[in-house]
Amino acid sequence: MRQQIATKSGNSTTGSSNVLATDLYISPFNVGFGVVVTGTVTYTVQHTFDNPQTVASPTWFSHPTIAAKSDNQDGNYAFPVAAVKLLVTASTGAYTANMTMIQAGIA
Repeated sequence: MRQQIATKSGNSTTGSSNVLATDLYISPFNVGFGVVVTGTVTYTVQHTFDNPQTVASPTWFSHPTIAAKSDNQDGNYAFPVAAVKLLVTASTGAYTANMTMIQAGIA
């Protein structure tokens, strides 16, 4: 099991967190995540099928249920994705958005 944390914080800013890579070779592929926010912030969890270490501009897709959220949320990926990130689309004042991701099967 591996735990990773993506963080985006600021004062009335938007943008992306750091990118969290997954292990595509773990079977079954199971990733759980939770997002905890403080302040006023709107965010979307996104994933890519591109390897962000080798592709200069990966194509990002929004999670089907954790999009345009402003409160604490949790979700999962049951099928392989290469990487996950947090996209902040709006905020007012100081905020933090922390996403913790755990992938099953990693020692």
